[in-house]
Amino acid sequence: MRQTLIGQSSGFVAVLDKVSKLAPINRPVLIVGDRGTGKELIAQRLHYLSKRWDKPLISLNCAALSEGVVDSELFGHEIGSFSGATKKHQGRFERAESGTLFLDELATTPLSVQEKLLRVIEYGEYERVGGQRILRSDVRLICATNADLPQLAAQGTFRSDLLDRLAFDVILLPNLQQRVEDIPLLAEHFALKMCQELGLPLFAGFSAQCQELLLNYPWPGNVRELKNVVERAIYLNPDPNAPIKALIFNPFQPSFLEHGSQSNENKNKDIEKQRLSVPLDYKKWVHEQDIILLNQALNHAQHNQKKAAGLLGLSYHQFRGMLRKYKMV
Repeated sequence: MRQTLIGQSSGFVAVLDKVSKLAPINRPVLIVGDRGTGKELIAQRLHYLSKRWDKPLISLNCAALSEGVVDSELFGHEIGSFSGATKKHQGRFERAESGTLFLDELATTPLSVQEKLLRVIEYGEYERVGGQRILRSDVRLICATNADLPQLAAQGTFRSDLLDRLAFDVILLPNLQQRVEDIPLLAEHFALKMCQELGLPLFAGFSAQCQELLLNYPWPGNVRELKNVVERAIYLNPDPNAPIKALIFNPFQPSFLEHGSQSNENKNKDIEKQRLSVPLDYKKWVHEQDIILLNQALNHAQHNQKKAAGLLGLSYHQFRGMLRKYKMV
């Protein structure tokens, strides 16, 4: 199922305009962008706006395969071409015939595969692994990467002649920090989709604090990370009828150490509550709080004391010392 490209920032709109102009032209296209910026979605748009829209769109993530496997996956192999090749395998170029082949993480392809790609682009022909018959190919190639290919070409780890053939034109995708005005649109879109998936009757929006956090967070994972954060907030929201009041940016961080979604105002309120509880037995209170925190850290670390120490910013010996102090070992 095709996904929607959402945004109205000037940089993003300019990219969509360029895609619309490039789509009908039967030339290779190179898409460059950080992880999570939507390179595959742009490839889909290029395909479905082209004259090949009713033909196959085949994808391959080159980084997920080793050298020998990516060669076979792209060009196919003959029976007996290597150990375990018990039947002829149809490669992605064959499966994409008359359509479009999208290659993600192009920079990870070995030089031997790059040479074969160059031959397909220049002459429209290739051979299966272990084969001798030349096969013809009518496939539009769209490639994507987050690497600096000109630098890799200068270093000799990427073929400069292949880069020349691919770079008929280059689509440079802006990251989320370069299209901040699109964050509220994207966040609301993902929230509504998640509410629909969970069968919730409405989306009550984000609190002012959460809106500010969404706009100020650096988003190293870009749109994909934003989607995860929003969907996580929707399903964890204790009151579906109330606006989202908490965001978890790092799901690997224990909730009792999560500070990103708590405003200074809320922290100050917590402090005020503690101030209102005086008079108190300070030593007893510290004793109780330490034990609670130590137990929480141990539970989150599944009683691995080294991990629990790290969660509290303590050395293993410091953590062990506290356990002995409170007679927890």
